[in-house]
Amino acid sequence: MSVSKEFLKEERDQAWRNEIRKSLTAKERTSLARVHMNEVDAMERILSNVEVNTGLTAEQAQCEAKRCLDCIDPTCISGCPVEINIPKFIKRIEQGEFLEAAKTLKETSTLPAVCGRVCPQEKQCEAKCFYTLKLKKEPVAIGYLERFAADYERESGQISVPEKASANGIKVAVIGSGPAGLTCAGEMAKKGYSVTVFEALHEIGGVLKYGIPEFRLPNSIVDVEIDSLKKMGVEFETNFIVGKTSSFEELKEEGYQAFFTGSGAGLPRFMNLPGENYIGILSSNEYLTRVNLMHAADSLTDTPILRGKNVAIIGGGNTAMDSVRTAKRLGAERAMIIYRRSMDEMPARVEEIKHAQEEGIEFLTLTNPLEYFANDKGRVNKMRVQKMELGEPDASGRRRPVAIEGSEYDIDVDTVVVSVGVSPNPLIPNSLPQLEVTKWGTISVNEENLQSSIPEMFAGGDIVRGGATVILAMGDGRKAAAEMDKYFKSKK
Repeated sequence: MSVSKEFLKEERDQAWRNEIRKSLTAKERTSLARVHMNEVDAMERILSNVEVNTGLTAEQAQCEAKRCLDCIDPTCISGCPVEINIPKFIKRIEQGEFLEAAKTLKETSTLPAVCGRVCPQEKQCEAKCFYTLKLKKEPVAIGYLERFAADYERESGQISVPEKASANGIKVAVIGSGPAGLTCAGEMAKKGYSVTVFEALHEIGGVLKYGIPEFRLPNSIVDVEIDSLKKMGVEFETNFIVGKTSSFEELKEEGYQAFFTGSGAGLPRFMNLPGENYIGILSSNEYLTRVNLMHAADSLTDTPILRGKNVAIIGGGNTAMDSVRTAKRLGAERAMIIYRRSMDEMPARVEEIKHAQEEGIEFLTLTNPLEYFANDKGRVNKMRVQKMELGEPDASGRRRPVAIEGSEYDIDVDTVVVSVGVSPNPLIPNSLPQLEVTKWGTISVNEENLQSSIPEMFAGGDIVRGGATVILAMGDGRKAAAEMDKYFKSKK
């Protein structure tokens, strides 16, 4: 009777992990303190786009890895949208096998260096950690360790490329090169498909490039992840708007047999307040795209950007934090967050709020904008706001903000960035009248397989969810790839 290689490998892994478990008792592991991320000093980092978090040392990473209990039922995995084998990669770090840790990450994650930086682990894998659920202690720093392993591999120059199945000759198209599209492309390439990613902009990366600042996610990190996909055979077409540059029918004539749409939610949303069209009021999408993708902060580029002294950002999410911290780096003397709920309800990551506070950002919570005013040249110079108080919870479970009568007052501003959400990119739905969409403009899909009303089209990420996180988009990309593979196999 033959024994499969997979079985033997699992047996060896289990024996290896049992040995590690014996190296420290559970009591010794739980007595270790969680590591703190190394950071650039706030007063230094606001002078440039240097990355704020500088990563862990090998010693710090191994010490933190020792905290992992390697649970028999690893609930942390259930909190990860791409189902990384978290205990396995952490145990590799504990043993000093850093490159093996990176390989484990790449078994299910296309963008580990990205996820280690921008994923809200505190709401996902770390929220499911045994320390959090049972011991009421700080969880294992899974995100920090993911970043460490991915960075170690990149800096070592020994970057592994995931194994691929034999080419099956089937061409598939991925629309959009954001996290959903990149993940789907990588997973389909692993399965032997010929994959082309079509990107409307001039650079690959989608929201990873235009939406997230360099001080949080350097473009060079994204480029390395993309280069790995290229080595896997994924092809990229930039400046290509599917439905405009070429129609779906034309792409089908070129041999593409299925499509994954991950075109995102890049349509800005405004509040329709009086004076909102004055000069100096813009969306966070435009503001961040000018700086991150078009390098407007660089004096050598021709892209203009408003550098205000008194800059107000409307909103309390991660994009609002990115915008207000960008304003600070562009020289704002007073950079403010205007948010209608309290700090406790603010949806931005705790780490991002902490960094913003350290950098001198002013938080005007329980405050809501009412109207804008302008100087004689049409440039915004003042905004009227109203104080709020929290009432009963709304449909989201957060307490609803209620206006306090007679509490209005004016704030001097010369730039306002509106960051109150986004809407789905309408390009694909407008190109396909037969494609079913929801009342919000998102593509309607079967939740089980992410298949749209057009059988050969699958979709995921923000074009389906509305504005969401990078890792949820990646989870959709991975799931869609698996379902697309099933779709082709069912046709045989």
